[in-house]
Amino acid sequence: MGNNKKFDFQSLKSLWERGIIQKNTRISYDVAWNIILFFIILGVVGLFFAGGVGAGYFASLVKDEPMRSEAEMRESIYNYEETSEIYFDDENYLGKIQSDIYREEVPLDQMSKHLKNAVIATEDAYFKTHNGVVPKAVMRAVMQEVTNAAVKTGGSTLTQQLVKNQILTNEVSFERKAKEMLIALRVERFFEKEEILEAYLNIVPFGRNANGQNIAGVQSAAEGIFGVSAKDLSIPQAAFIAGLPQSPFAYTPFKNNGEVKSEEALQPGINRMKEVIQRMYETEAITKEQYEKALDFNLVENLAEPTNSSYEKYPFLTDEIHRRAKDIIIKQLVKKNGDTMEDLADDEELAEEYNIMAERKLSTGGFKIHTTIDQEVYDVLQKVKNNYNRYPRNKTITVTDPETGEQVQKVILAQVGSTVIENSTGKIKGFIAGRDFEQMQVNHATQRPRSIGSTMKPLAVYGPAIDMGRLQPGSVLADVPYQYRGTSDDVTNYGMGYHGLVSARYALAKSYNVPAVKAYMKIIDENPAKHYLEKMGITTLSEEHYTNPSLALGSASIINAENTNAYATFGNMGTFVDAYMIDKIVTKDGEVFYQHETESTEVFSPQAAYLTIDMMRDVLQYGTAAGLKGQLTNPGVDWAGKTGTSQNKRDTWFVATNPNVTVSMWMGYDRKENLEDVSNYSGRNTALWADVVNALSEIRPELMVPDSGFQRPDGIVSRSYCATSGLLASELCSSVGLAKSDLYIAEYAPTKVDDSLISGNFVRVKDKLVAAGGNTPSEFVIDEGGVTLSPEFIKENNYDSQSTLNYLIPNRGAWENVALPSSGSLSTSSSIENDGKSPAAPSSVSVSSSTISWSASSSNDVVGYRVYKASEPGGSFSVIGSTTETSFNFSGGDGIYAVRAVDYFGQSSGNSSTVKVGDPGKPASKPKKKEKQEPKPEQESESQSEQPETDEQTSAEEESGSTNESEEDNNSNEETSSEQEAAETENSSNTNNQNQDEPEE
Repeated sequence: MGNNKKFDFQSLKSLWERGIIQKNTRISYDVAWNIILFFIILGVVGLFFAGGVGAGYFASLVKDEPMRSEAEMRESIYNYEETSEIYFDDENYLGKIQSDIYREEVPLDQMSKHLKNAVIATEDAYFKTHNGVVPKAVMRAVMQEVTNAAVKTGGSTLTQQLVKNQILTNEVSFERKAKEMLIALRVERFFEKEEILEAYLNIVPFGRNANGQNIAGVQSAAEGIFGVSAKDLSIPQAAFIAGLPQSPFAYTPFKNNGEVKSEEALQPGINRMKEVIQRMYETEAITKEQYEKALDFNLVENLAEPTNSSYEKYPFLTDEIHRRAKDIIIKQLVKKNGDTMEDLADDEELAEEYNIMAERKLSTGGFKIHTTIDQEVYDVLQKVKNNYNRYPRNKTITVTDPETGEQVQKVILAQVGSTVIENSTGKIKGFIAGRDFEQMQVNHATQRPRSIGSTMKPLAVYGPAIDMGRLQPGSVLADVPYQYRGTSDDVTNYGMGYHGLVSARYALAKSYNVPAVKAYMKIIDENPAKHYLEKMGITTLSEEHYTNPSLALGSASIINAENTNAYATFGNMGTFVDAYMIDKIVTKDGEVFYQHETESTEVFSPQAAYLTIDMMRDVLQYGTAAGLKGQLTNPGVDWAGKTGTSQNKRDTWFVATNPNVTVSMWMGYDRKENLEDVSNYSGRNTALWADVVNALSEIRPELMVPDSGFQRPDGIVSRSYCATSGLLASELCSSVGLAKSDLYIAEYAPTKVDDSLISGNFVRVKDKLVAAGGNTPSEFVIDEGGVTLSPEFIKENNYDSQSTLNYLIPNRGAWENVALPSSGSLSTSSSIENDGKSPAAPSSVSVSSSTISWSASSSNDVVGYRVYKASEPGGSFSVIGSTTETSFNFSGGDGIYAVRAVDYFGQSSGNSSTVKVGDPGKPASKPKKKEKQEPKPEQESESQSEQPETDEQTSAEEESGSTNESEEDNNSNEETSSEQEAAETENSSNTNNQNQDEPEE
């Protein structure tokens, strides 16, 4: 081995001495260097090539990105998706509009320094020094992406994240990343670091708040998570919030229902908070002492409590304002873009596009929405509604379960709707939408149309007819059987009866249907629905309603607020002011986006409005709402209103106006249930109306209790009219008590004197008053010189059908003094025909004390009865009195008494059965004056012709021994008739035929 080493050494020495080694080394060096140089050159060329390719690729990615100006970038960056806010009428904050995400803007100087430090330390450590992009961070992110590393740290600066959220999209692509970097560089060129940081902190999402709502921006996060302002965040609170953007919904402490997560589910967020605190310490943003203290922070103990959001406290109101505000924004956008609402109506896709745009602007545009709603009024309305205990009972109905398709039982509440509108401005001060939002979300004040029943009568019938001069309060309408024009369908009143000739005023107060339809038919061809209802803001009418007579009775369905608004037209003395709820919408920059402009339309003349109001006053005086004023704490307020019940009793209404305000009230069930089995449902509804008015009058007397009532305008006069025709009252009309007084528009006041009445002698036949005939005994004339309706008047007004005549004359008050003429006066034949027979005698005669009673004669033409007396059994009968009733008060003492019926033609029946009073025939202590002897039936004159006798009558006469005729008796007919008349006069105080006037309803 040693020899080998020696050999090797010697060999190397020999090679070195000969220069062979040096030569070979130089060659190897040259070769190696050349190889290395080659690769260096190749690498440099490769780098330039790669850089060129990369630059070219980068350029290709951003080639379509426009070069944005500073103004464009500023508009985009500061276009925060801030949630719109709602305010009551006095600038009181109501709450935020319902949104997918809640955000509130706050300036940088109103943010905690700990929060700013925490975000920078966590999200962008080089934020204060970079120019928008950190190259090594980008390279790191690219390598992680290429190698599909398990942990990706991200390469975006705060500037890039701001660009991604506000200018670009969240799309994951190299193109978006390239554009993001390019724009970030330009943002850093034009914006200060403080501006960039402020924008970022106002747009970044932070998970959920204590109500379970999605939130963005540090102010919403601070308030929603810890219940403090962003400027008051502590170090650990700031660290927790700063850590959320990495994974907002994984780290958020709240579930989507607002509940706090479990301890295990909270741990990722707590760990992230501690990581942020560590970074804050490493960057010397906090001291070691602050660091250690922050690590001991108890998250759960510092979380915010759930709050009552506007939607939770005012669900109906928030929804309504949201809906109205969106409609306004759509109209503003349509106008700005040069489209029309008609375009949207014809194009569903275009309408949906605008709907989405408006919804987005509303929920993220940061609008300040100012409403007309008076918070105290609204709150009181809900309190009264909730405390009322006379609602119709709950009903159980069968419905189909939408999930299973099975039939199930469901309990539904009687619902309620009310609107309070200030007349002069149209401001909706408050409303009641329903009983319980959880059970039924439909707003019964502003959304669901309901049939309005008789509340339509002033709007479509009486108001327009008065305004046109076709009707006045004193106009007379016949409430008698009537059919809709061109049909066989009867118009029926609520109580199914009829009330005869009534004034328009009385018909409205009592809510009679037949007069309303008749009045409507006077004007239907002039299209009152078009020229009046539409002008009063009623939008739910169809073409069918314009020509349907049943519109007069409220067959159309109207929204509660529209019905109330229409009644406010009367409160404004005929001028319609469109009601509204949103006064103005202001952008987050303070610019007015929308301002309500009051629109008014003259619908009725002041005179017509006042007369309609005056008629509706009577609804509360003696009409269908009589007694309501007695429930008011301020009964002197000048209210005018109308009740209403819809077909099938599904709805009950009351709407009333005073000079300041109009208030409505509706009750009913959803799902077509009715109030049929609810006692006094109208009274329940008006009682709630009274409770609302009383409560509002206490807190807003300046609104609810005007200083004075409605003032009568010029051009109105008072006239006396006859209740039969509506013409000026004649002396005859006044004499029977049918002269009434009412108000008229001067140019439409009556000028012609009534001629509907004629006078004469009248008798009652089967409860019907008819003119006395030539042979009718005058003793049975009820009113000598009595009054009937003129046959000509009846024919001219088409009252001559028997169905009409049966109901034409009301059964009340002074109408008892007026009769219908006999049918013979209206036609060639008389309905009281002379059958040539004597009437049947009365039956069942009895006596009690000093009153004789009997059953009426069965004959149909009897006008009265004569009462006879014989002093002793077998004695002669003499007439002692007559009556039109079936009883007679007498003072004739002991005797035998009998009764005879007398017919229209003067014929008399035979004697009834007799009754004995006392002990007739017993000798008296003193002789009595001999009574005039009444002729027997067979001895009476032609007007009292011979009658057939009953067995009892024959027996009585035989007992009296008066069966023989005498010439003297035959010659005394005229004298006897005179004595009968005298007896009637003498005994008139003893009859029961005195008519007393009954008061009107």
